[in-house]
Amino acid sequence: MKKRILGINGLEVSELGFGCMGLSFGYGPALPKDEAISLIRAAYDLGVTFFDTAEAYGADNEEWLGEAVSPFRDKVVLATKFGWKDGDPRKGELDSRPERIRIVAEQSLKRLKTDRIDLFYQHRVDPAVPIEEVAGAVKDLIAEGKVGHFGLSEAGAATIRKANAVQPVAALQSEYSMFTRDPELEILQTLEELGIGFVPFSPLGKGFLTGKIDTSTTFGEGDIRNTLPRFQEGAREANQRIAASIARIADRKGVMPAQVALAWLLAQKPWIVPIPGTTKLSRLQENVGSVKVGLTADDLREIGEVLASMSVEGARYSEQGMKLVGR
Repeated sequence: MKKRILGINGLEVSELGFGCMGLSFGYGPALPKDEAISLIRAAYDLGVTFFDTAEAYGADNEEWLGEAVSPFRDKVVLATKFGWKDGDPRKGELDSRPERIRIVAEQSLKRLKTDRIDLFYQHRVDPAVPIEEVAGAVKDLIAEGKVGHFGLSEAGAATIRKANAVQPVAALQSEYSMFTRDPELEILQTLEELGIGFVPFSPLGKGFLTGKIDTSTTFGEGDIRNTLPRFQEGAREANQRIAASIARIADRKGVMPAQVALAWLLAQKPWIVPIPGTTKLSRLQENVGSVKVGLTADDLREIGEVLASMSVEGARYSEQGMKLVGR
């Protein structure tokens, strides 16, 4: 797999990463530990060197990742995040006080079984703590060698600029896909200007762009999609049009819809690195195969026309969740 660079300080990662959230959080019951570790190692064997976790996904998530990559730790980039009060996003409260950032860093280092966090993100912008203080706290950890690079998640353009002025931001992680194109309004231009990489999470629209979700699909207990507006019955029916259009393009090219969706993201900018997650080996292999899908100028133009002609129904988060993004 080819490599891409995140940020002006040269953080090199595989062009496709692996998001670990779904191994233990957000999409129903956690995988058994041995299966999670096996999947992470399979991703590495397929060329993935960029792995994403967070304190908020539970201690197991970081511990499994640390154990999985221990045989080849120096050949991979580990990203984790701080910022939720007590590490629990279900409370909906934030905590990015410098003293808390340091506590999370020490805990994550221990769980990841490593002496450095390669990329340390603020998970959500905390309005109670000036972003300059947050950036300064991470800058101190970088100076101590405990952190390699600083990242932000779901931050707005003004916040990105303020943080970057204190400590260069290597990457912004936010939702971006054919299904969620908000970053195109202002964020991509800001990142390009400042030399910051972009790490899209949910690059497959939380599964919608795989073509496997329709109005009859049910989600298990604990699956966040049960609460998301765009996955409710009426919106889901309307959004089938986008998934169906992408599926037709994929069928014509002889590839899977998910591969077209990921290849489209990779084609947007050379500093974009999507991090699809999965709990299945077959889907992992399918996702990694997207790096070999060549989208022509005509393909990209056709996709652009499809996306321009159809709007996505429903917000990507609840009203409360939307208040935590873009600030």
